[in-house]
Order: sequence, then C-alpha cells, then structure tokens
Amino acid sequence: MAGIGFRLRALMNDESFTGLIKAYGFAGIISSGPWVLSILGILLIGLLNADNPSAQPFIGEFQISVTYLMAFSLLLTSPLQLMFTRFVADRTYEKKEDLILPNLLGAILVVTVVSGSLAAVLLSSLFEGTVLYRVLMLTGFVILSVSWIVMIILSGLKAYGGVLLAFLAGYGFTLAASLKLKAFGLVGLLGGFIIGQGMLLFILLYLVLRTYSSRQLIAFDFLKRDQIFLSLAATGFFYNLAIWADKLLFWFNPRTSIGIIAPLRGSELYDLPIFLAYLSILPGMAVFLLRMETDFAECYEKFYRSITEGAPLHRIFRIYGDMARVIRRGFFEIFKVQGMTVIILLAVGEGLLNWVHISPNYRILLSIDLVAVGVQVLLLAVLNLLFYFDYRLDALYLCLLFALSNIFFTVLTQYLGPAFYGYGFAGSVVLTALAGLIVISRRLDKLMYATFMLR
Repeated sequence: MAGIGFRLRALMNDESFTGLIKAYGFAGIISSGPWVLSILGILLIGLLNADNPSAQPFIGEFQISVTYLMAFSLLLTSPLQLMFTRFVADRTYEKKEDLILPNLLGAILVVTVVSGSLAAVLLSSLFEGTVLYRVLMLTGFVILSVSWIVMIILSGLKAYGGVLLAFLAGYGFTLAASLKLKAFGLVGLLGGFIIGQGMLLFILLYLVLRTYSSRQLIAFDFLKRDQIFLSLAATGFFYNLAIWADKLLFWFNPRTSIGIIAPLRGSELYDLPIFLAYLSILPGMAVFLLRMETDFAECYEKFYRSITEGAPLHRIFRIYGDMARVIRRGFFEIFKVQGMTVIILLAVGEGLLNWVHISPNYRILLSIDLVAVGVQVLLLAVLNLLFYFDYRLDALYLCLLFALSNIFFTVLTQYLGPAFYGYGFAGSVVLTALAGLIVISRRLDKLMYATFMLR
C-alpha cells in the first residue's frame, strides 16, 4: 500500500499537529479498515441493544453469523489474495496497468462462482435456519469474498479520501441499517449488515473503475501457469489459518463453546477479549503503513535502481545503509507506538470492559490478547519485508510455523484449563515474530552478496 501511503505522508509535510493527526488517522483506518471496522460494527450493534430484552435472543446469533462469514470468506479467498496482489504489482511495474481491471473482473467472477457454489451446498445441507436466513448468509458470503479481492486494488489508488469515505459510509450504513431493521429479528440485523457491505463493495468498485481503464472487459491472465505462485497461495492460506485457528478450536470444542444457531458454535469466554484486542491495532497499523511500508518502499526502489543504473559502489552501499536504518526505525516505531497503546489499554482494561458491559473476569484474557495482537503487527512488518525482497519460501515457512504452533499451543492450553486460555495464540505469534526477526536480520546481512553474486 505504498502508493496510497505516499499521498498520506504528504499530509505530514506541513509539520503541523493537525497534519500529523490526519495522516496517522487516515493510515490507521485505511490499513486495517474492513477487519477492525467489522469488529467495531458488530460490537456496537450488540452494545446498543444491550438494554433491549427483546433483542437479546438474536444479537448473539447475528454476531456469530457475521464472524463465521468473515472467517470463512477470508480462508476461502486467502490463496488467491497474495497471488493476485503479485499479479497486480507485476503489471504495475511493467507499465501494463490496462490489464489490471479486466483481470480484476475475471477474479471477481471466479470468486463469485466458487464462493456462491460452496456456500449454497453447505447452507442447504448443514444449516437449519429459515430460507431467508440462508439466502442472506449466501449473499453475505459472496459479497465479503469479493470484497477481499477488490481491496487488493486499493493499494494503487491515490484517492485516500475516497477510500476512507467509502469505509466510513459502508460501515456507517451497515450500523444504521442493522439498527433500523432490528425489529425483524436476526434476518433484519443480518440484512442490514449485508446491505451495508454491498454498498461498500460497489463504492470501492466505482473508485477502481474511475482509476483504471481497459478496452478488454474481462480476462483471466492471472490464472496462466507462469502467473501462479503456489508458494504465495500457500502463504496466504496458512497466514489466515493461523489467525483463525485458535478461534476455530475454541468454537468446535464442546467444553469451550455453546451452540448458537445450528451448526454455528461460539465461545463467549474466548471471542470477546480477542476481538476487543484487535481494535487496538489501529495505531500500529498506521505506523506500519507510513513508516515500514511507505518509507521502506522508497529506499527499496532507490537501492535497486542504483544497481540497475550502474551507480558507484560507494553510493550503493550508502543507500543500502539508509534502507537498513529505515527498517530499524520502522520496527522501533511500531514497537514504541503499539507498546504504548497496549500499556494504556492494560491500565484502563477493567474500565473498558465495564463500558462495553463485559464481566471484569475477562481482563486477564484481554491483557494477553492485547500483547499478542501488538506482536502480530511486528510479524506483519517482517512478512512485508520478505515479500519485497522476494523471499517467498521464508514467508511461507513463517506462516506455516504460525499456523502449526497456534494449533499446538491452543490445544495444549485447552488441556491445561481456563487459566491458560489465550496463551496459545500469544505464544505462537511471539514465537513466529522472533523467528521472523532472526530471518530478516540474516537476510539483510547477506543482501549485498545475494544481490550481486546470486542474481
């Protein structure tokens, strides 16, 4: 997302406090947009209906339905997300941006057919809700699956204001529509959410169509053999599996979950703290976009341009040193900003839980999750650097480690008992982040040798 990051960084050039707040505010919302805003939306809907006894029976059903839609739409599209990102990046580098739009429409068609077919089979065979509920779940699953693909293109849009307004309008309308239709129960809340998500998707598509043009309507070049990177597909899947593995294990363990709406299960003990914790990543993601992504992308381009243009060796070494300093500064600023955020939230943790009408008994688990989510931002920065340097296997092994360790540690904590809940996810993300820092440090130490001698 360096393209949009350059525009956001321009807000900081006037060196005013207002410009700084705008830049980091926009960056935080745009970089973590749909994930955080979706969590915030479903939590707000539950909070606003907390004192409404007639709404209580279906609030939990609505929240678990949306959570499953988010989880499985991400898992389904995860193999395509990184591969299509690579396709778009390559076409941009080749100055063949006229190929982006028709291939985006091709990807949308593929995702629509696959997600719609899969959801139709599962909803008709496993779910016991009303026909209207199943239709809404099918529609929501397809819309969310398509949205994850469309959001890949946002990195190339310079209109950060339009992207921000799209997010705010889409999720604002989601909240308003769900509350307006709550009289219709579960289908009303779910219908409002889906209407808002559909509105967001079409606004984003409008922004993309306004930016890119092509004489070709639809294309499937991204599915050609030379454009398929299996390592990227596997990396995308394992990363998303790692994020959701602990939740899935808690949902489908009868001892840690309850049936909400067949066949969906939820773990009230585990779900609320982790989703609240994810709201804390806005500051860290803002720094990630403006520093680790944007500043590094600028130095990275200078480094390899100086090599391809035959710059003197002393100049190449100087730019390499600048790039290394930018990376160190990026990690330090993410650690500092996200660390301060975690400390503040730990200090007000009990008050935060009281504000959202959640028992103080969740405080320990919330504290663990806050630290884990903060470390996850560092892991994301590590993976970002590995992708830039095209160390795809390193990224794949890290994501595989993340997924397997999360599964192992979570199962272990479930065996040990409630006092250990949350430590599985935290332990896996800390382990993977430390391994990632070691890998990227060693890769940077040998970067000059690899650049000149191996390529």
